[in-house]
Order: sequence, then structure tokens, then C-alpha cells
Amino acid sequence: MFDYKLLSALAAVVEQAGFERAAQALGLSQSAVSQRIKLLEARLGQPVLLRGTPPQPTEAGRHLLNHVQQVRLLERNLQGQVPGVAEEGMPERLRIALNADSLATWWAPAVSQFCASQRVLLELVMEDQAVGLKRMRAGDVAGCVCDSGVPVSGARCEPLGAMRYLALASPRFIASHFPDGLQPARLPQVPAIVFGADDRLQHRYLAALGLAGGFIHHLCPSSEGFVQLASAGLGWGLMPALQVREQLARGELLELLPGRHVDVPLYWHHWRQGGALLDTLTRHLRQATADRLIPLAAAD
Repeated sequence: MFDYKLLSALAAVVEQAGFERAAQALGLSQSAVSQRIKLLEARLGQPVLLRGTPPQPTEAGRHLLNHVQQVRLLERNLQGQVPGVAEEGMPERLRIALNADSLATWWAPAVSQFCASQRVLLELVMEDQAVGLKRMRAGDVAGCVCDSGVPVSGARCEPLGAMRYLALASPRFIASHFPDGLQPARLPQVPAIVFGADDRLQHRYLAALGLAGGFIHHLCPSSEGFVQLASAGLGWGLMPALQVREQLARGELLELLPGRHVDVPLYWHHWRQGGALLDTLTRHLRQATADRLIPLAAAD
């Protein structure tokens, strides 16, 4: 039988990205948290954490974290089914891995009613849509939005739709770098904007034009900042059509090559044993994305 005080210490260290903050979250001393982790490892006969900055779970640690996430959700489900089990206290906190562009566009209206009706607090872990599933595999989130339609073991995968990205730049940027009209072959030589190391949208756009290889670019790990940099004329980049409607209507941003775009499929992954809470969230996400995202059948 697991000692859940030890498992809670492991989950807190990973979720809080360190022993000090884990201790604060649990109301314990840092030494006490460390001792719990050591005791857990002694009982298992193998390490559960790689002591880095931040600490990372080992393979055994990931399996335990998966278990902790599912137990938390099942306990909540049980509280709603068995009279007298429910306890008054802080609302449940649900950890979700999410890409920044979804957060900047459709996510908030999709989950607002769910959080209010279910008395849930969210802890959003920001990851690019191309790599968000690693958080599910690591066991430190209960669900994630990503571009992979292949579920991890023990999880369900639900298609949400596709987010359309347009290649945009400000009129000043286009006039400055392409005074004689846009020449696609020159795009790698003018500044682009890239969200981060995992952002491959600009690469995909250029490759579709036959321009594989490197290109000069700014790095901007913020969806809102990305749009602001482009509007200010610092570079061109791929931005969600949902996010830039006003800028396009005002003429602050223009399409580089009208008609060319990149559609990114989005899928919702969640644990099979997540109980009624994750099932309810899934229904909210399906309803909210139906008229905000492009049906996958119609995407590129």
C-alpha cells in the first residue's frame, strides 16, 4: 500500500519545480520534504527524481506521478457520489499543459463556466503545441492540448479542430524590405519572429515555398508580444487568425501571400481514470471549439 504523504511530496517537488517551493505548498520544512523523497526512494529501491534545476522525475517517478494525478481525480469523483466523504476546503487545482496561442484565443471562454460550476482552480503549464504531450508522459498534468493525435498509455485523445495561422507583417515592414513587391525567395534574409526553439511554424511555411534551411529571426516567447513585435514592424511571422482579426481589419498587419496559411490540428488528451471532472471539462472544450476552430476535415 502506498504512503500518500510520500507521493504528495514527490508530486509537489515536480509541480512546484523545486524542494523549497514544494515545502511551502505542503506547509512543511524543506528538510521534511527531502526526507519524504528519500524514504520513498528507499522503499522502492530506486530513485524517483533527478536532482537538477528543476528536478525531473525518473521513469519510476513518472509512473508514480501518473498514479497521483488519477487518484486525486478519483477522490474528487468519490466525494460527489458518497455522502459524508466530501470535505470543505480549497477548490481542486487542475494542472493542464496548454500552448500559448490557445490561451491567447479560445481557451478562457471555453473553461470559464466549467471552472465556476465545478469549483475548480486551474494551473496552466505553458508548452508549445508540438511538445505538450511530454507533460502527460511525465505524469505532472491531468490533461493537455497539443498537435498529436496519438494518446499516451492510459489516456484518451479527443480532436478539437485546427487553428489557422497566417503569415503576417506590418505595412511598414513590407514596404521597407519588399519595395518592389514581395519576393518569397527573400524571406529567409529578412527578420522573422519565432516563439521559441520548439516553434516550427515559420520553418513549415518557408519549406512549403521551397525555402528549406535557416533564416534570421527574433525570439519572442509571448503570444501577445509576438503580435506586438510584428505590428511594430520588427519582423514577419505566423499568427493565429483568431488572434489578429482586429489588426487585420485596421490594416496594421497584412498577409504576405494571401491564400497561403498553415493549419495546426489540436487535440485534447486526458487520463481515462479522470472521473466525472475531466469528462465534464472535455464536453465544455468540444462545445467551445466547435465554432472557434476549423474542423479537422477542412484543415490543410
